[in-house]
Amino acid sequence: MSKRIVVALGGNAIVTKDGTAESQIRSIKKTMETLIKFIENKDQIVITHGNGPQVGDLLLQETNGSTVDNPAMPLDTTVAMTQGSIGYWMQKSMDEVIKEKHLNSKIATLVTQVEVNANDTAFENPSKPIGPFYSENEIIQKKKEHPEYTFKEDAGRGYRRVVPSPKPMNIIEAPIIDDLLSENVIPIAVGGGGVPVIREDNNNNLKGVEAVIDKDFSAAKLAESINADELIILTAVDNVFVNYNTPKQKALTNVSVKELKEYIKENQFAAGSMLPKVQAVINFVEKTGKKAVITSLNNVEKLITGGVGTVITK
Repeated sequence: MSKRIVVALGGNAIVTKDGTAESQIRSIKKTMETLIKFIENKDQIVITHGNGPQVGDLLLQETNGSTVDNPAMPLDTTVAMTQGSIGYWMQKSMDEVIKEKHLNSKIATLVTQVEVNANDTAFENPSKPIGPFYSENEIIQKKKEHPEYTFKEDAGRGYRRVVPSPKPMNIIEAPIIDDLLSENVIPIAVGGGGVPVIREDNNNNLKGVEAVIDKDFSAAKLAESINADELIILTAVDNVFVNYNTPKQKALTNVSVKELKEYIKENQFAAGSMLPKVQAVINFVEKTGKKAVITSLNNVEKLITGGVGTVITK
């Protein structure tokens, strides 16, 4: 039976060592060759993706090339720019795969706005790292160049700029995404967590803000908003693990929301890595009563035919 599925891609589906457009396109083509299996199974899918390395690189390019007459773009705009560039790569690659498979699906990239609360406490405590690492000596100069930025030390690896990461409240283009699915279009949407916007002027107008929304939370909100049957988060590992990298390591297969919450209390999941994925699927399952899956990109075919990975239910 066909399903409506939101598929959230991790950075491993795009990122390559050299970071060139050509190498990232090659990586994306392989990813699209995997995701086409959902279409062959007659499922409706929405593809969402991260943009952390890409938006960081773009911000660096913007900053280094900034002049009075040609100033760097604000963060909400660079999020939109990377939504467009990554979406273009994905759209082109998936279109090629669709033609190779002689399927009749269409694909379109939608630059997506995601509403956040202007009073979200995240704006008071920037925490989302973006861009490159800096040494102690480099960070002194960077702070002089950009006194408006916040920098934090990142796990002994150096200093990075951090920005607010508010929670998504509303996917502005959700009705359009719903319409596209009904017309046999594969939408690429909510890239990089979506462009963060707040309401102003008596809630009539949207305004972009300097923030980055976690892509998995936005994928969960989108899946809820379009009444998806399933949320699938594809990452670098086959399963969610407890006691990770210890002799007691255990892969979770079928797990309830209640069990996951207990594991969170035990600090089983790394912040900035597996924790937001787990929290995102909890949100989706609690609000919809439907299931979510966390697994690797390599497991997609097994996932379709028989189920594999960590399956989360209420």
